[in-house]
Amino acid sequence: YEENNNNIVNNSLNIFNTLKLTQSSILIHLCKFDSSCIVLDLRLECSENVCLLFPFVCAAAVKDVNVLLESERTEDSSSLSRAEDNSSLLNAAPHRSTTDDNSKSDTSNAEVRNNGLCFIDEKRRIDYILVYRKSSAQTEKREMFERNIRAEGLHMEKEASLTNSDVIFLKLHAPWDVLCRYAELMNIRMPFRRKIFYKHRRHKFMSRMEKRINKFRGFLPRKPMKFTASLPDLEEGESFTAPFSRSRIHHFIIHNKDTFFNNATRSRIVHHILQRVKYEEGKNKMGLNRLLNNNSYEAAFPLHEGSYHSKNPVRTHGAENHRHLLYECWAWWGVWYKYQPLDLIRRYFGEKIGLYFAWLGWYTGMLFPAALVGLLVFLYGLFTLEHCQVSKEICEATDIVMCPICDQYCPYLRLSDSCIYAKVTHLFDNGATVFFAVFMAVWATVFLEFWKRRRAVLAYDWDLVDWEEEEEEIRPQFEAKYSKKERMNPISGKPEPYQAFTDKYSRLVVSASGIFFMILVVIAAVFGIVIYRVITVSTFAAFGWALIRNNSQVATTGTAVCINFCVIMLLNVLYEKVALLLTNLEQPRTESEWENSFTLKMFLFQFVNLNSSTFYIAFFLGRFTGRPGAYLRLINRWKLEECHPSGCLIDLCLQMGIIMVLKQTWNNVIELGSPILQNWWTRRRLRKDHGPSAKSAFPQWERDFNLQPMNEYGLFDEYLEMILQFGFTTIFVAAFPLAPLLALLNNIIEIRLDAYKFVTQWRRPLPSQAKDIGIWYGILEGIGILAVITNAFVIAVTSDFIPRLVYAYKYGPCAGQGRAGEGCMMGYVNASLSVFRVADFEGRSHPKTNGSELFGEAVEYCRYRDYREPPDSTDPYSYTLQFWHVLAARLAFIIVFEHMVFAIKTLIAYLIPDLPKDLRDRMRREKYLIQEMMYEAELERLQKEKNERRRRGKGQHKEWP
Repeated sequence: YEENNNNIVNNSLNIFNTLKLTQSSILIHLCKFDSSCIVLDLRLECSENVCLLFPFVCAAAVKDVNVLLESERTEDSSSLSRAEDNSSLLNAAPHRSTTDDNSKSDTSNAEVRNNGLCFIDEKRRIDYILVYRKSSAQTEKREMFERNIRAEGLHMEKEASLTNSDVIFLKLHAPWDVLCRYAELMNIRMPFRRKIFYKHRRHKFMSRMEKRINKFRGFLPRKPMKFTASLPDLEEGESFTAPFSRSRIHHFIIHNKDTFFNNATRSRIVHHILQRVKYEEGKNKMGLNRLLNNNSYEAAFPLHEGSYHSKNPVRTHGAENHRHLLYECWAWWGVWYKYQPLDLIRRYFGEKIGLYFAWLGWYTGMLFPAALVGLLVFLYGLFTLEHCQVSKEICEATDIVMCPICDQYCPYLRLSDSCIYAKVTHLFDNGATVFFAVFMAVWATVFLEFWKRRRAVLAYDWDLVDWEEEEEEIRPQFEAKYSKKERMNPISGKPEPYQAFTDKYSRLVVSASGIFFMILVVIAAVFGIVIYRVITVSTFAAFGWALIRNNSQVATTGTAVCINFCVIMLLNVLYEKVALLLTNLEQPRTESEWENSFTLKMFLFQFVNLNSSTFYIAFFLGRFTGRPGAYLRLINRWKLEECHPSGCLIDLCLQMGIIMVLKQTWNNVIELGSPILQNWWTRRRLRKDHGPSAKSAFPQWERDFNLQPMNEYGLFDEYLEMILQFGFTTIFVAAFPLAPLLALLNNIIEIRLDAYKFVTQWRRPLPSQAKDIGIWYGILEGIGILAVITNAFVIAVTSDFIPRLVYAYKYGPCAGQGRAGEGCMMGYVNASLSVFRVADFEGRSHPKTNGSELFGEAVEYCRYRDYREPPDSTDPYSYTLQFWHVLAARLAFIIVFEHMVFAIKTLIAYLIPDLPKDLRDRMRREKYLIQEMMYEAELERLQKEKNERRRRGKGQHKEWP
């Protein structure tokens, strides 16, 4: 066999083809003297004569006529041809288009290979899949890469796709010795001793109280939010762990070598190996990522653990695999109210994705008190509506005529026509608004501080406390650009490409200029929306439909918001391309630097794009319009838009409500709809080409390859969506108290939507480790600071809280009495409106001003929102003293509010430690116990060795040295 192995294979094929064969098949092991073998599965129908001729032939129940050949030889020759590459395939026969034959053979293949989770021997589990095309031009690099993979000790097996003969799947398996060697190099922590839990001694009174509470809990439903089915035993959470060491392997809990390293850890080890294998001679010609970039391989992914569907429910028959369990207890929409199985998520997808869902769940849980308080503020405004003096006066002001809000077509209106808008404004702008703004500022700080504690607990439970990220590889783009100039790396001590200081900062300046230019594009888009609002308000005022004509300002705001939303979504596409261009222009050194730079740009672009119109409505709308008779005009043509007679807050509420609802709905539809439609189209194509049951008969690697890959930027889109929502929830929350409630409802859907997408629609992402959420935490802190400032300005400038307060204490019926209430607000509406003589209007046409009539009555004076002297005074239309009092009060409120809230935030951040006390004690005790256990285990080993030496040396005379 050793001398002429290939001839034996060819002769065997000829012999078997000439024999008369019956129902069965053969599996031949052509073994060499070096213990490696070629597996030849002829899948022929053989007779007993074949078994007599070849006693090493074993039968198997397979019905196909394909020739399968798997080679595990480790030759060092580099002259492998494409023909030899094809001969090593397990499924190299030409593809047949007959649906019935394919469906039968596929079903049998799936049964034999255990649904595609193992090699053909059904023993070695597939840890990683590489996919390439035979027609690819990078054959030499790929072949050298695969030879080096074999040299690292990984087992390989190739198989052609059942749907496309050009697609080849390369299956990788890491044996026990390779896993141990790299687990030690990567400092992977593994369980070595069961934890011992100690209960603290409690006071008798506390024990009695605890018994009574537990007795009361007996009448309540038993943990309705906890999944009732038993989860698998996760030993990592119940055992002490230590970095794996082959020299101390006897210390670790190893019940089964096949399950000691879980699937996520095995995939991570294999990926670590692939990232350090060379594909070409050269200093930095290594790594799977480079081969994916140059299309040597089309895809690389770990396998899902089987199907997520099952005919039997988990509660009665148990889970078939972890994917099925995740679907039933997490991704299924019927368990939307259950807690997330974070340990199982971490075990299946890795710590990085587990931390994202832990953060999302924590954020959603913290939204409950914010949504409740916001709803109470809204209900407070609803219940006090009938007692609101301001809305009463507006609804009863039938004798007050308001000046037109536009140059043409806008009529004179009575103030009482704004009754509905005044009542709606009171729902959001009432006495509880300031309290809610302070509460949300404190809530943001509490959320971030307690997330630090929660993250610390997860880092402890998931063995991430002492985890340090490895030294990252240099990006190929950076290496290609600066390969001519090198310097010594202070960490690794190896020479690496170096970017000069002047080159680096010149690129940063160009990038910053690009960012500034894109912000100007956003401002230009807002300017276009402003012009649209100015022009449209006159058009709607002359509209033929009475409903639109009578509500022209609200109709203008609503349509402007919808157009603004479309502009936002279009610009987001442009911003992604610009951010990608500017980030590549900066030439970041490592992938993490590239990711942080890209994240910061995308957040800045989308944040400005999403909130620019909201900032305009909150702080600029109606602030710089001038007065009747002396309006400030845009390009000396269009009169700037004014606020509604009931205030500008109603416009801000409408803007936030529409944008928030539309954006969240759009994101959810696109986020889930896109992979579902793509996967549906793939299934439809497979059913059309291979029959209705083709996909279910495919092996697991084929099914996973037909799923959609994870987003190119990983978890970036998921984090960005939630961070922008956090900004909407906190920055203008004083104007829209229902924002936390809308965010809560969206996040309850978002958690299950993301879970469903990860479990069913995407390929399994590479499990990776992380200690925190990265740069996003700093962005959250920045949003929290910005929220305090914007809410202070919203209350002081946008709402009527300060003008009402000044009137109550200085100008109202209770002036000088040191108290304020609804009774003290009598006359506020009249005091907040100034008088204008109609004869002083500019020389512009007003449809209903020619004759100065309103409902057939002559109009000599009209009112407008401002604090100005009447036209008959010595200094007509100048600011009154009340205006300066209100302005001073607004500035004082902003300063006092900001300093007070920042002081509270700082105090809370100081009082809440980042690490819980019980966790700190557990960590110290665990460190102490680990040292003791390692010492005892070493003593025990030495004692056993000593006893063994004594036992072996007993009966032999040895002289005293």
